[in-house]
Amino acid sequence: MNTELLVSDAAHFRIDYEINPYMHTEVQPDPAAAAAELDEIVAAHRLAGRRVEYVPSAPHCPDMVFTANAAVVRGNRAVLGYPPPERKAEIPYFHDWLTGRGFDVLDAPFPFSGQGDALACGDLLLAGYGQRTDRGMHAVLAKELRYEVVPLRTVSPRWYDLDLAVGVIDTRTLAYCPQALDLPSCGRLQRLGLDLIEVGIDEAAQFALNLISDGTTVTMTRHAPRLAAVLRGRGLRVLELDTTELAKGGGGVRCTALTLDNPSPREPS
Repeated sequence: MNTELLVSDAAHFRIDYEINPYMHTEVQPDPAAAAAELDEIVAAHRLAGRRVEYVPSAPHCPDMVFTANAAVVRGNRAVLGYPPPERKAEIPYFHDWLTGRGFDVLDAPFPFSGQGDALACGDLLLAGYGQRTDRGMHAVLAKELRYEVVPLRTVSPRWYDLDLAVGVIDTRTLAYCPQALDLPSCGRLQRLGLDLIEVGIDEAAQFALNLISDGTTVTMTRHAPRLAAVLRGRGLRVLELDTTELAKGGGGVRCTALTLDNPSPREPS
């Protein structure tokens, strides 16, 4: 889990439009600082022993640094994202990269925020909706990727993708912000029988849950010290990273990497 990741670069990262509450065209990221943040994130992945693949960004795709929205992958299959119109130009680049590496690539028939709203947890898929993803995608993902889908509705555009409200630590452990989900969704999480770590809305709003964990090492923002301390207390290695410039586009550590190694479904014995 999360040991093979696809990243892009921040060479063309800028705020050309406003499609989430964190984006403001009058507040532009510092190009050098944003590139340095991404370099440090990639270095942390490699330090953790993760393999990092690369797709170059395109000049007319300022959000291409956030590769998590490109698709969701399981085994050798990928379902592409269906992003807002401002980001549609990204998808052909990811389609070509994935098909070029032998993935069976499927188009999404409904609006879909890719891995941003599709977090794998073993054979479960925590599937967000209510903001950027049409709930009709859940049946598509269940059929095409053979996951047991757990629908989770976020309560406002502040949590425009599920990966701002929920973080998968391992197949038995989730971190989440209860205030970011509606009550039925919180109930669904609680009935899964997993170990749940509650994160306060103050740290969640600082992209605390936009993290990547392989079950041993967690890479996350440095702006969530309480969650970092809880994870360390559970014996995890935690690498805290600056995401100040990336956050101006509404993204953090999880947003900058598409997981390529979600295992295929187990065949019945």
